[in-house]
Amino acid sequence: MVAAVDRGVEEGYERFVAVGGDGTVNLVVESLLAHSWDEPPKVGILPGGSGCDLARTFGIPEHLEEAVEVLADGKEYQIDVAELSGPWGRRSFVNVGEAGLTAAVLYRSMRLPRSFRAWKYHVSLALEFPRFPKGMLRFESDAGSYEGPGLLAVFANARFFAGGWNIAPDTDPTDRRFHVQIFNVTKKDIPRLWWLAKTGRHLADERIRCFEPSHFRLSADPVWPVEADGEFFGTGSVEGRFRDQRVSIVG
Repeated sequence: MVAAVDRGVEEGYERFVAVGGDGTVNLVVESLLAHSWDEPPKVGILPGGSGCDLARTFGIPEHLEEAVEVLADGKEYQIDVAELSGPWGRRSFVNVGEAGLTAAVLYRSMRLPRSFRAWKYHVSLALEFPRFPKGMLRFESDAGSYEGPGLLAVFANARFFAGGWNIAPDTDPTDRRFHVQIFNVTKKDIPRLWWLAKTGRHLADERIRCFEPSHFRLSADPVWPVEADGEFFGTGSVEGRFRDQRVSIVG
């Protein structure tokens, strides 16, 4: 895919289509921004794969035929591109990043046999949930800080993740601000909060600390796994910021 994007850029194309899920969009955007652009490159989305939550933020239909119609007539939204830095290097993302419990679940799911298919996330949650420890966190940003225990940290650039859960209902992917949520809750609270997150009502819980920084640093003891856009990045402390470059989403 990277080679196809590179070839398209070399041939002068400025409009590209990502066919797949959030991971595919992530890879296309990362590849595009490896090049120089006078104007943000345009990326259309045809949802597929294991899920495309970024498309939901822009109202792009899940059904392919309807998404094609939107692609032909849709508006363009210049959105921010975030970047997470850690021991793995630098990786971009456009939708939602996480550290902690749910990143551990994603990593576990990647190691399950393909025969599990749609059940792999449920199986991974059952395997990781009992054994995942709370971390002692240190979070620093230009919008506040936090030191204390936690199970999960979310860094949202757009609204939805995990197949339609409205994790950050007030996030604007054009304002160069993360919506960071730190969950200092018990494991027995997670099922209830997970259900509330379907509609964004989990944010009413005062144990979820929310910040809207333009950049941040998070460390955890023990070290946490980190993922974004459904792609596992690695483990360790993480720094977040926004890239100078943007992309235009057609939706």
